Amino acid sequence: MARPKNKQELLDFSEQNYKRLLTLIDSYSPEQQQLTYPPGTLNRNIRDVLGHLHHWHLLLLGWKETAAKGEKPEMPAPGHSWKTTPALNREINELYSTVPLSEIRNHLSDSYQAVREIVKNHTQVELFTKRHYNWTGSTSLAAYLVSATSSHYDWAYKIIKRSFKALG
Repeated sequence: MARPKNKQELLDFSEQNYKRLLTLIDSYSPEQQQLTYPPGTLNRNIRDVLGHLHHWHLLLLGWKETAAKGEKPEMPAPGHSWKTTPALNREINELYSTVPLSEIRNHLSDSYQAVREIVKNHTQVELFTKRHYNWTGSTSLAAYLVSATSSHYDWAYKIIKRSFKALG
């Protein structure tokens, strides 16, 4: 998958991969959408995958909100470092384990729109210049946005597709 090189590509790739993911999910019957995947992955069904995406949107929105107050956000989440991301992902999985798929889809739609607003409200320079914001460290805001949107939606698409293939 190509990485966005400018603001418009970031918006376009994000939207394309998001819609591609939802189209895949909608291609399955309501009963299939509730199926549990074979063992081997943390995210064992569509709800888990969408809960994961939604929560990473929320993390990104939280980082941005904290930074807007002039504070340095705890990244990726309070009590976690990038090295403990697998443990964080297990916590995220547990957090959404009882939330109905329909509710998760609504939450994901809302957080998707909120993340898109971040992109829309920033200039090309603000998005793609490394170290433009202190809180992004040595990278750019766009790098975090790509990870939480287009790349993440592509990951979700592939895990769902692969899991359904394994189900037969």
